[in-house]
Amino acid sequence: MVKGDPCTQQDDNLFRAFAHALYRTVDGPVTWFRESVVVPNQKKYPWYHRQYRRVPTIDQCYSDDPVCDFEANSQFKRDRAVDSEILSILRIRYEDCMMYEAPDHLTVCKPLWEKYKNAEEAWFIKYGDLGAYADARKALMKQKHRMVWERRNGPLSDQTK
Repeated sequence: MVKGDPCTQQDDNLFRAFAHALYRTVDGPVTWFRESVVVPNQKKYPWYHRQYRRVPTIDQCYSDDPVCDFEANSQFKRDRAVDSEILSILRIRYEDCMMYEAPDHLTVCKPLWEKYKNAEEAWFIKYGDLGAYADARKALMKQKHRMVWERRNGPLSDQTK
């Protein structure tokens, strides 16, 4: 028997030849339809979730533009949900590492712990103490107040050490 593609080689066995012919009869139109119709018309996205276009942030909106305010708030809520999910994934990774590396988890999982603590600090700086009904304007005011405080008193990280 000759090695190679099983569909193109000659076969002395009558049953196998019939099975290959039947397979090509059924598979041929399906393969042709997929290769010539479906694949060329597919959208080639490298992601599996919806990508929203970035809209102007709340500081770029005019004070009398409710549509811009709504879009900025919607984007803020999406960003908050994404950042919260990233924080949750980092926490789960650290907890899994702790369970897997049980006696030596303080040394082995330390990079994951530091990554999680840095992400948690960044999340709290941006979204912490805003409450359940936070919106983009409240977050902007929190950022403005933090910048004013740091300008007067120095960076917050220097105060805690």
